[in-house]
Amino acid sequence: MPNPLRRSAQRADRLRRGGDRGSVTAETAMALPSLVVVLLLAVWVLLCVAAQLRCLDAAHVAARAAARGEADAEVRAVAARAAPAGAVVRVARADGQVEVRVSAEVRPFAAVLSVLPTVDVSARAVAADEAEP
Repeated sequence: MPNPLRRSAQRADRLRRGGDRGSVTAETAMALPSLVVVLLLAVWVLLCVAAQLRCLDAAHVAARAAARGEADAEVRAVAARAAPAGAVVRVARADGQVEVRVSAEVRPFAAVLSVLPTVDVSARAVAADEAEP
């Protein structure tokens, strides 16, 4: 039969040595906010990359439409459908080529990230103007 006095002596000895009870909870409480911030930053970077890719796709689609001879207003409408919200589309025709530039501003999405500046993303596509004689 275990000796209750010996168990209490062992428990008292552990407490005197500064046992590690609760240390995992404390470490988790300290690390969890940092992990959340890192996760939010990673999502922010992915959103910026996605906006960049959408601008690139919009520029390519609009350049193809412009090369086929579509009017500039239609080219802008085509680009606006593929681009991120609030994107600016510029169409320039010169020397038998059509150049389309699409740019957009990506804003932070969470209050935690509101300290970050907005990120400007843009893309450019050039195509031969097939409508020109």
